[in-house]
Amino acid sequence: MSQLALHLLLIVKILLIIWGVMGLIEYLEPSADFGLQDANFPPGVQFLHWQLIILTGLFFVGGYVLRWRHTVSVTIAMYATLATLCFVETVDFDAFGGGPGRFLIMSAEYALYVALSVYLLRSRSVKDRFRGA
Repeated sequence: MSQLALHLLLIVKILLIIWGVMGLIEYLEPSADFGLQDANFPPGVQFLHWQLIILTGLFFVGGYVLRWRHTVSVTIAMYATLATLCFVETVDFDAFGGGPGRFLIMSAEYALYVALSVYLLRSRSVKDRFRGA
């Protein structure tokens, strides 16, 4: 079961990279309209948003392929940066459509980061995979 979860997480991180690249392409070339930009975010925040998403995915996928022993720590650090950016986007720039419901969505995102972090820190499959090359 834990091995399956690790493979699912790998697939999710690959999809995260694809989503981030599409968002960055749309950011850099607005005529490529994928509908991924948030009009409430200033350009610098939007750029940082896509960069962090891409980096989070790349660190995990690259670490998975290379069996890099720091993958778990770096991935959790990236979750912390994404959570920080999520806070700024939610509080300052009305992410998730604005209104009080945005805080519920932000809380769900935080819960996901905590759950993934706990899994990465406790899973035997994760420990075996990233023991170090």
